[in-house]
Amino acid sequence: MPRTEQFGIGQKIDELFLDVLETLRTAMYSPIQDKIILLGKAIVKTDSLRFFLQLSWDAKLLTDKQFSSVAEYIEETGKMIGGWKKGLITKTSTLRNAEENKE
Repeated sequence: MPRTEQFGIGQKIDELFLDVLETLRTAMYSPIQDKIILLGKAIVKTDSLRFFLQLSWDAKLLTDKQFSSVAEYIEETGKMIGGWKKGLITKTSTLRNAEENKE
């Protein structure tokens, strides 16, 4: 990325990437209900990260090779976060149903 853009869009991408990592680390050690909320926030931040990477590529600040390699990892990360959240939602609804059946 050109030096002139490193302190604008480049910095925004860096901040979003670090925010996603921090949110996921926090989610790892949180109770299940908090995890679901935090994972939702991580998904939103990942989508924003995708947007700014796409914007950088469209503005020719990233080469095709740079964009494709980073975008691939971001896409995979988004799928993993979504799967984690979906699994927790399924688990909590199953637990809730089991508790209701006991009563």
